[in-house]
Amino acid sequence: MGASRVREDDESKDDAFPKLFETKKPTKVQLVIRWLFSISVLISICLVWFYRFKYVPTSVAEVDDHKLGTRRWIWIGLFAAEIWFGFYWIVSQPLRLNQVFRHTSRDRLLLTRYEEKLPRVDVFVCTANPMIEPPAMVINTVLSVMAYDYPPEKLSVYLSDDGGSDLTFYAMLEASHFCKYWIPFCKKFEVEPRSPVAYFSSNSKHNSSSFNSEWSAMKILYEKMENRIETATKLGKVPDEMRARHKGFSEWASVSSPRDHQTILQILIDSRTPDVVDMEGSKLPTLVYMAREKRPQHHHNFKAGAMNSLIRVSSKISTGSIILNVDCDMYSNNSVSIRDALCFFMDEAKGHEIAYVQFPQNFDNISKNDLYGGMLRVIAEQDFPGQDGNGGPLYIGSGCFHRRETLLGKENSKVSKTDQWETNDILSKLVLTESIAELEDSVKDLANCIYEENTQWGNEMGLKYGCPVEDVLTGLSIQCRGWKSVYLNPERQGFLGVAPNTLGDTLVQHKRWSEGDFQIFLSKYNPFLYGHKKISLGLQMSYCVYCLWAPNSLPTLYYLVIPPLCLLKGIPLFPKITSPWFLPFAYLIISTYTSSLVEFLLSGGTLQGWWNEQRIWMFKRTTSYLFAIIDSISKLLGLSKSAFVITSKVAEEDVSERYEKEIMEFGTSSPIFTTIIATLALINLFSLVGGLKRVFIDMKLETIEQPLLIQIVQCGFVVLINLPVYQGLFRKDKGRIPPFVSLKSVTLALSICILVSSLY
Repeated sequence: MGASRVREDDESKDDAFPKLFETKKPTKVQLVIRWLFSISVLISICLVWFYRFKYVPTSVAEVDDHKLGTRRWIWIGLFAAEIWFGFYWIVSQPLRLNQVFRHTSRDRLLLTRYEEKLPRVDVFVCTANPMIEPPAMVINTVLSVMAYDYPPEKLSVYLSDDGGSDLTFYAMLEASHFCKYWIPFCKKFEVEPRSPVAYFSSNSKHNSSSFNSEWSAMKILYEKMENRIETATKLGKVPDEMRARHKGFSEWASVSSPRDHQTILQILIDSRTPDVVDMEGSKLPTLVYMAREKRPQHHHNFKAGAMNSLIRVSSKISTGSIILNVDCDMYSNNSVSIRDALCFFMDEAKGHEIAYVQFPQNFDNISKNDLYGGMLRVIAEQDFPGQDGNGGPLYIGSGCFHRRETLLGKENSKVSKTDQWETNDILSKLVLTESIAELEDSVKDLANCIYEENTQWGNEMGLKYGCPVEDVLTGLSIQCRGWKSVYLNPERQGFLGVAPNTLGDTLVQHKRWSEGDFQIFLSKYNPFLYGHKKISLGLQMSYCVYCLWAPNSLPTLYYLVIPPLCLLKGIPLFPKITSPWFLPFAYLIISTYTSSLVEFLLSGGTLQGWWNEQRIWMFKRTTSYLFAIIDSISKLLGLSKSAFVITSKVAEEDVSERYEKEIMEFGTSSPIFTTIIATLALINLFSLVGGLKRVFIDMKLETIEQPLLIQIVQCGFVVLINLPVYQGLFRKDKGRIPPFVSLKSVTLALSICILVSSLY
């Protein structure tokens, strides 16, 4: 009685449209500083361009026409690289000059006007391979989202198992029993995080004896379940007693392989059933396992195909108005994330415009100084708020809450504002009339291979097909239909996952990302063309920051090879220290690296972490992005097809030990990637040694060496940042650069340097 009275009093004090979230922008002083800095950098870029244009070599004393022509082409190539770098910097500026930061008023959802209208929420978890994505890890993610602080009768959790594994299904059965103990424990003691393995590894007992006894009992219960799942995974076999006990395992009798099987769908927990409750007698969320049909003759469209099957299946089982999708390794770290997201969707003034709420991807296995740059701190803390300020962040495939109707291709309409949640709740009650068996049979066809034939699925409906980054493409198409999106980066991180802990996995992951983004740029969905008059110019440019990752490889490679080799020969490519033209070059070098460092430190990183990230960006540009642009062009010409590579979520013990010690792992990397990295490092090392010898031994310091200073500094920087590579050539552990790769790289680098020295 008293609580309801307080709610009524609160409502009477609120305006007609109480705000459920607020948007903050940088202060005027911060904006002025950023604008002045950007203008100064732009002026310096223009001066560098003018210098390159004005001083193209036309005559050089004692140099024949052939050598003069070569120097001209070197100069023009450098000019082209600097034009690209300048253009790319300009494209990135909307991310810095129009940032916004969101904050929710979650307490206002307790008002009667909102609490009674809370929509149904469907959570999609996707997995594809039980060996790379262990079932024990998958169910920790599932359990974490089942334990959300949200009415369980309005929460449904779906697992899409594209591996079609009975081991994963077995793990889900175990989780369906364990959740009856875990969910009430979480809610009773307000547990955070609600992934059992994360919670028990990071939390110890308290002073309360009653809590300690329950904590210990729960941990024992979890460890027993975990041991059973891991034992079954190692043996590759489900325990016979479990197989005999549950009818669902009979589905695997007709499974030929993970790529050839019928639709398997099991509703493991149905919240409609009165006697399905936890140990405290409270309702449980609905839990569904699905392995969609796979046939060799049908393309399954990877994760996008799985998501679209889940959208259709869930529309008949739970019909949640809001859909959250998370990767199987990205567990919920904040039990109120749903309510945070609903603050945007249910806001009476702005909510009807919002298609999705994107949380950042954070990771709990990052080394002290983020050896492989997995956190992407600046992107999360600076880039995404900039995208939000220009119309909304891109959809990154995990940790994203969607309005269901936007995933079904609906155009934004200002008509439906306040009645949308009640209407959906009525529809959900109408469809939940069948028995579990009837419901399972009736929805299986929705996940069959032929269901999408001659339909708009994968085109106008659901996630887009035909692109390695279907999430980014889908988000762009939603925004071009008039919807907005928002970025929420709460103080307590919403989701935590597993970042690659080897160099090889990092480079493979970024090859897929950059390749997919570049394919978007080359397609009809090019942000400048497809988004013209549909989204703001600032948002178009923001998308292109990522769509143009791959082309960055070419000017970067040019800068990492040509200036060092010219230093080896004593050929100056930059102005003398005493020349006024030296100033714009010096300002660009100092200002851009300083601003990069400041942004990284403000984003919570360390000085060593920033240094590590500079190294990884260089590695990615010279390997991942290079092969991304090659493969993108090959696909454009019809010479190859798209593929989806899953990065491993598990690592051998010695690999993990080296990662914790922040020793770079080369042993598991692609040989061609490692060869390129090592060869570039050695070219710069040999060129630096040869250049310094030329300056300090063969010539007088005061003659022609001044123009070589920038080349010496650049070469020295590359050598310093590649110290782990040089160490990898001589280390003795398994993570070293393989001997055959070392020999190949040394031979190739020496051959290039000798050839340049002798021929030119």
